Amino acid sequence: MTLTRRKTLALIGGGVVFAASASAGTFMATRTPKAAHAPWADAGGYEDDRLFALSYALLAPNPHNRQPWLIELSGKDSFRLHRDQTRDLPHTDPYHRQIFVGLGCFLELLKVAATLRQKTTAIDLFPEGLDGPIADVTITEGGMTDPLVPFILDRRSCKEPFEDRPISPEISETLSAYGTVITADAEVERVRKLTWDAWLTEMHTRHALKESVDLMRFGKSEINANPDGIDLGGPFLETLILAGILTRESQLDPNSTGFREGVKIYQEMLSATPAYIALTTNGNSRYEQIAAGRRWLRLNLETTRLGLSLHPVSQALQEYEEMAPHYAETHRILAKPGETVQMLGRLGYGPHPSRTPRWPLETRIMNG
Repeated sequence: MTLTRRKTLALIGGGVVFAASASAGTFMATRTPKAAHAPWADAGGYEDDRLFALSYALLAPNPHNRQPWLIELSGKDSFRLHRDQTRDLPHTDPYHRQIFVGLGCFLELLKVAATLRQKTTAIDLFPEGLDGPIADVTITEGGMTDPLVPFILDRRSCKEPFEDRPISPEISETLSAYGTVITADAEVERVRKLTWDAWLTEMHTRHALKESVDLMRFGKSEINANPDGIDLGGPFLETLILAGILTRESQLDPNSTGFREGVKIYQEMLSATPAYIALTTNGNSRYEQIAAGRRWLRLNLETTRLGLSLHPVSQALQEYEEMAPHYAETHRILAKPGETVQMLGRLGYGPHPSRTPRWPLETRIMNG
């Protein structure tokens, strides 16, 4: 989560002022976690067609960047996808719904990437039942290059304020193939308030907040050492970290300067949203969760193609007790009876953020 702010920051409450000098700028330029970003550069650098496609698939969006995929290679053209249960989010995702949506993103990006070599991907979900492996996958000859292929490496989840610029009716129509696009002012304001209230609920629910804080990686060294979870890097946040303002302790203390600064950042970001998109399914089975993830991945590539930014805002969709009122309100306004809102995203025109850290492919293969 690399967030940018003004080059000069005054934290009156903390009595600290940082100025962007030339020497500071040179230092901060060295803070990019290059090792954690290396899998993006390594994507496609494999002879084996499975590894070729997998090296792209691991770049897929997923909740809290947990990267819950494990690969068991078999034969010459197949592999089995497992869920790494050590990557679960028991407090904010107690039924693992978001994890399965993320696995759907992985499978769809795998399929898209395989077409770079004109390969077809056969995916057999839950070959041993819902409690077993996620999928058996075989990559074979045939097929045409997916039109969304060129946008794989440019895809991002943009956690930044968006421009005060509307989404055109033509773009809304294109994106309606993926979900319900919300652009009317009154509806946007209603969803904006919902997402903000849900975010505040999570920030003030100790067990949910602590799950996220425990997964925060503070600065370059931590991000390189553990390139999953929530990365807190970039010049602005690194400055707060070095000054001792942004710490794990401060993020759990609502009275701290670091906590209040985080609230200010997110309020600015969430309020600067001209449109939303909601992805629903008829029910909430594991199959539907996987399908929603596959649709979300294609939506993310499509928005990239259109020059748009997309950012999932999932707090109101989380299934724990304190979030129940927001979950109910989300389904009241965004779903038909019996449907499940699987994904809710901010839509707009934003900056192009840096790449999200990833574990190298080799660390995700069980028998390589």
